Amino acid sequence: MSTKKRRGRTKLADRKPVWELDKLLRRVRELREQLAKRRERLGKLPPNVMVVEELPAEEVHRRIHEVARQLYMQIEETGRPVFEIPARTSDNIIYDEDHDMLLLGQKRIRRVFHSLASVADATRTIRILEIIHELIEEGIHATKREIFYNDVKLFKEQRFSDNVIEDIAAMLGTTRNSTHVVAAAKGAAIGRLVIRDSGDVIDLTKLGSGGWAITPFLDQVEILESDAELVLVVEKDAALIRLAEAKYWNKLPCIIITGKGSADIATRAFLRKLVKELKIPAFALVDSDPYGHYIFSVYLRGSKKLSYESPFLATPEIKLLGVLSKDLDEFKIPKEVRLPMTKADIERTEQLLKEPFVQRNKKWVRDLELMLERKEKAEIQALASHGFKYLTDQYLPVKIETGDWI
Repeated sequence: MSTKKRRGRTKLADRKPVWELDKLLRRVRELREQLAKRRERLGKLPPNVMVVEELPAEEVHRRIHEVARQLYMQIEETGRPVFEIPARTSDNIIYDEDHDMLLLGQKRIRRVFHSLASVADATRTIRILEIIHELIEEGIHATKREIFYNDVKLFKEQRFSDNVIEDIAAMLGTTRNSTHVVAAAKGAAIGRLVIRDSGDVIDLTKLGSGGWAITPFLDQVEILESDAELVLVVEKDAALIRLAEAKYWNKLPCIIITGKGSADIATRAFLRKLVKELKIPAFALVDSDPYGHYIFSVYLRGSKKLSYESPFLATPEIKLLGVLSKDLDEFKIPKEVRLPMTKADIERTEQLLKEPFVQRNKKWVRDLELMLERKEKAEIQALASHGFKYLTDQYLPVKIETGDWI
């Protein structure tokens, strides 16, 4: 390890942030320009992946009728109706390096009515198609939980109905939100943003310390105005509360969102909407452990389960600001607030290191390898060992000012 690198780390740890906005945001604006150039270079998705679209209700309605017409024709011709559904299996998930996203390939499975192995799922599929058709015609939405309770005897467990809901969205070539089926949302947002939500204009700087509860009905949300320079995604509600109490957006023009742990679909989709429409960078602040890194990865490239929706849920522009493994020493986090990694932590870290989207990012690999070497982890709240304002007044401005992110 060179002397130059050692001096650089010491400087980073002891550096005092300069709250001159132009200086602080210089790196952010440079990144913004880099991302704009990257977007210009990106072409279409590769030809071997499934492409879905956000569709108006009328088109979803038409496609449901087309599926029903095809089933009717099969019954008349062969007496053996079958659904052809995109295979949402691990061997059909493709990592697209150019777009830095997990996408669904073009393999399909056949779900038939005349087989004991698949007749239950085939029946559930036709029932949920019927429910979605009703939602579309009524112009209303339903949660996955409500759909489960619509026919408990048939669905038996919610995981069965949830799985069929995703299958149907993929089969129709659209996002799940376009089918008017939503998942319960738990995320929150606050900061320099004005939106219209179901006709109501909401200024996210004037919501006290709690923020706006991100709605699952994002098709009814319109971004009206924002002068934010960046989006800060925090893993936990505790970090949002700290930033909200400091009204951090008044000091650093930003929008702060949290998924309160593992990000729900609405939070991921809202982040994607912000970055795409406002054309600003996003930064993640997560725990320094493999689960924090995994949460960041889902924001970054999407999840395997919903790979067909990655273009609407993934945010490849997001950067991992912290808390990095190397930060524990560089910011002199006391040993007594660090935690030993468990066997499960170590296994999860090793799994992450095998992922192609991690392997292509050398800085990410080094940080995860350092985590394994030290077998230590820490929560965001460990920064409070230097004082309750350390996160807002020292850590975040130093990290942004020095461009120290992955």
